[in-house]
Amino acid sequence: MILTCPNCATRYQADAAKFQPAGRNVRCAKCSHVWHQDAPSDEAVVVPEAASGSAAQPEPAASSAAPEPAPAAPIPPPPEALAPAPRVQAFAPSPIIAREPVVAPSVAVARPPRERGPSLWPRRIALAFGWLGLVAIVLLIGWSAMAFREQIAVVWPQSASVYAALGMKTNTSGIDIRDAQIKRGNENGQPVLAVSGELANTSSHELPVPQIRVALIDDEKRELYHWMIVPGTMTLHPGQTTSFSGRLTNPPQGFSHFELRFAREGE
Repeated sequence: MILTCPNCATRYQADAAKFQPAGRNVRCAKCSHVWHQDAPSDEAVVVPEAASGSAAQPEPAASSAAPEPAPAAPIPPPPEALAPAPRVQAFAPSPIIAREPVVAPSVAVARPPRERGPSLWPRRIALAFGWLGLVAIVLLIGWSAMAFREQIAVVWPQSASVYAALGMKTNTSGIDIRDAQIKRGNENGQPVLAVSGELANTSSHELPVPQIRVALIDDEKRELYHWMIVPGTMTLHPGQTTSFSGRLTNPPQGFSHFELRFAREGE
């Protein structure tokens, strides 16, 4: 086969059997230009791969002055036959570091040993007696507040409203009105009301005896009339009693019951 240098147009005679079907590189012996020469298409010659340094045999020239082709040096395959170089990444991505959950170290809490056996019973018994004592104190206070409400009301008059809310009558003066009664009568042809009773000092010290207020009330709980009774005794010693009495001539008509209490200041 005839080869022609694409650079200087020098022609050479080459053996087609030395060319593989994919072709090979050839170097010009005159200008040293290297090019890739395809195998002839009309010949299917399969031979083992020859050394890359074999050169094409030049065609005998018509003139005796034509140069002889020199063996071509090994030439690397053309750029298109080489595999592209891998790209080098400009930077590596930030590594992903797996984080494990932080677990706080467990702290052992020292606990006192549980008491067992007979040593626990004294504490339980003491606790039970403590609760029983507290209940007994509360009951005692309640009983004393009820039994001595008169004395408490004398020392602390504001407590009378508390007893009244509980439906208990109290006397803040320390003197009780006992056995009070009213009687109707006639004197000299005129109607007369006679009121009588007893006063008792229930406190622990001597008290002055106040005046007694008597009120006449009808069925609709309206006060129709009232008057004062002055006891004959000015003071009472602890536990001392005295009687009182009073009379009213021509009382108003229509009253159904009466009310006795100690007169307040200014009445």
